[in-house]
Formats: sequence, C-alpha cells, structure tokens
Amino acid sequence: MKTTEYLTSTIDKLPKGYVFTFSNFNIQPDQTEAVIKALNRMVQTGQLAKLSKGRYYKPENTPFGPLLPDIREVVKDLLEDNGKIIGYLTGYSIYNQLGLTTQVSNTIQIGKNDIRPTFKRERYTISFIRQKNTITKETVPLLQLLDTMRYIKKIPDTDLQTSTKRLLDILKDLAEDEQKTLVRLSLKYPPATRALLGAMLDKLGKEIFTSALSKSLNPITTYKLPGIGNILRTATNWHIV
Repeated sequence: MKTTEYLTSTIDKLPKGYVFTFSNFNIQPDQTEAVIKALNRMVQTGQLAKLSKGRYYKPENTPFGPLLPDIREVVKDLLEDNGKIIGYLTGYSIYNQLGLTTQVSNTIQIGKNDIRPTFKRERYTISFIRQKNTITKETVPLLQLLDTMRYIKKIPDTDLQTSTKRLLDILKDLAEDEQKTLVRLSLKYPPATRALLGAMLDKLGKEIFTSALSKSLNPITTYKLPGIGNILRTATNWHIV
C-alpha cells in the first residue's frame, strides 16, 4: 500500500477532533519525511487541520465554522506520558467546569511538577502552574480544587462571596477521607490557601481536620479576602480580613 493510501485509510478510522502526530503511524524511520509531506498536503486540501508543528487533527465543520479539538486533546501530550499522569488541567477551564464562571478562556492552564515557558497552540495560550505535590489520578480533582482556592480572586465574572459559597458546596460533597487528603495536600500550598481552607472546614463543622492547618500559619500574617467574613464566620480566626 502506498504511503498516502495507508495514511488515508488510518486517518479515516480516527474520530474527528483527535489530535495525532506522525508517530501515531506504523512506519519505518526512512518513511518519516514522506509521511510528514503527505500530512501537510492533506492540510492544504482541507482533509486535515494543523494544531501546531507536527500535530494534526480531522476538522469537524459546522454552520458556524470548523471546531477546534476538545481542550484535553489540545494538550494531552502535556497531561500524560506513556500512560503516566504528568500534568492536569487547572485554572480557567476548571473554573467553568466547577460552575464558578461561565466565561470561556483562550488560555489553557496546566499544573505540573516541572513547568516550562508559556507557548501557543492554534488560538490557545498554554501556561503552567507549578505543583509541589505528587500528581496522580486520585489527587488531580483535589489539586484542581486547591488551585481554585489559591487563585480565588482571579476567577472571572464572579465575586469572592459567590465563589466561596460554590466552593463550600463542593467541599461539603467530598468524602471525609478526601477532605483529609485535601488538608495534607494543602500544606504545600501558600499560607493564604491553607487559611481559606481552614475557615471553610470550620464552616462545615470539620474542625477535626484543621489543627495541622492552624499550626502551619504564621499568627501575625493576615490574608486579604474582602467580604469572606460574611460567609465564613471564623475567617478572622484564620487571619482573613
């Protein structure tokens, strides 16, 4: 089978919006250049679209124009490596997912242990947040929640009190072992995040988990989250003003 025929046959089996590279094809090293040229010709004819250098996808056309791949597809190589989780979506896409904002951003934020400079893929700007905890499938939802607490003042199209109420609802629905793990993970976050988590757990009557948080804070440092005290009655105990 000729290279172009093999590529066409293989690509036809891929779902629309699936991002792939030439390494997805079973080819010999000496065929690499021919494959890349064939893929680029398919881009020129509209059979494929290019996400970034060496990354392609089958476009899905709508009456409003072609759709970009799902965000996770756009950055999947930054989230997993040979089945191992190395990063996770955080920031703007998670604010939307958690019901904290309706705004959709062109910035994709990723939590990783080792970060790299911000760069572009198609219309997206991809930036990174350093995560000091070990990233696993089980910890990702908790790390996303802690990241949201950390950057609560940066959530768009909302206010601190509304965000706090929503986060309380999410925190309340966690199992006790998840709440305990959340506290452990938070010890590698900035003190303002720990203070906010402590005040939230107080609100939920989970003082059993807050001792480690309280001991980790400097008693003379204050954290500015205006209006939070209207929602969290013990905010001042956590030096939140």
